Amino acid sequence: MRNLLVIASLITLCFAGYQSVKQEMTPELSESDKYILGVIHKWVWSGFYSPEEVDLMIDDILDEDANEAMLQNAVAPEFTKKEEAEKTWPKVTDCDRLNAAFAALDKRGVLCMHNSGFETSDGHTEAFEVLSERPKGRYFGYCFYHGQDVESAMAGQGLMLAFNHVDDDVPDKLKVGLALKEELERNGLTLEWDGTSDQRINIPKFNWKRRVQP
Repeated sequence: MRNLLVIASLITLCFAGYQSVKQEMTPELSESDKYILGVIHKWVWSGFYSPEEVDLMIDDILDEDANEAMLQNAVAPEFTKKEEAEKTWPKVTDCDRLNAAFAALDKRGVLCMHNSGFETSDGHTEAFEVLSERPKGRYFGYCFYHGQDVESAMAGQGLMLAFNHVDDDVPDKLKVGLALKEELERNGLTLEWDGTSDQRINIPKFNWKRRVQP
């Protein structure tokens, strides 16, 4: 019995020593590392970027105290997690419904842009840049959502869509909003909108599940 107690004590001491060494070998994450890991998670699960693109974007936000190797190695496992999760997703997601609505709107003369810039002003700027490259008269209006809108949707706070007429803020701007409403609802999305040109269209219960597009 005494021998068994001695052996048990030795095992306990060895395990405690292993845990101590393991903790010393595992560096504590810096605030920069924690922040960038969160950003990587958002980029991957947004469905807009490939692994190669995420790797390149990490370089743009690295701080001096960031563990670059650890962060780069975190990308592939995150994509694997998303790929496994996609197997449980419904065949048609809200993001698919949005894509279908945007495709229909494009045929009706409304330019639709995904993940356009980081804030509203960026979206308007990018829309006018794209419109300047398209045949005049091809579109009478445009709509978009930006990076902050994506983050809100991923957090379960709904998706906001901005819209405008190609001639900027004119009375006909409302026609763009009404076209959006019609196609979004036709594709099964429920909206909150006061019906004016002053308010963005909100999809309050938007469940963000976007597969990377081919």
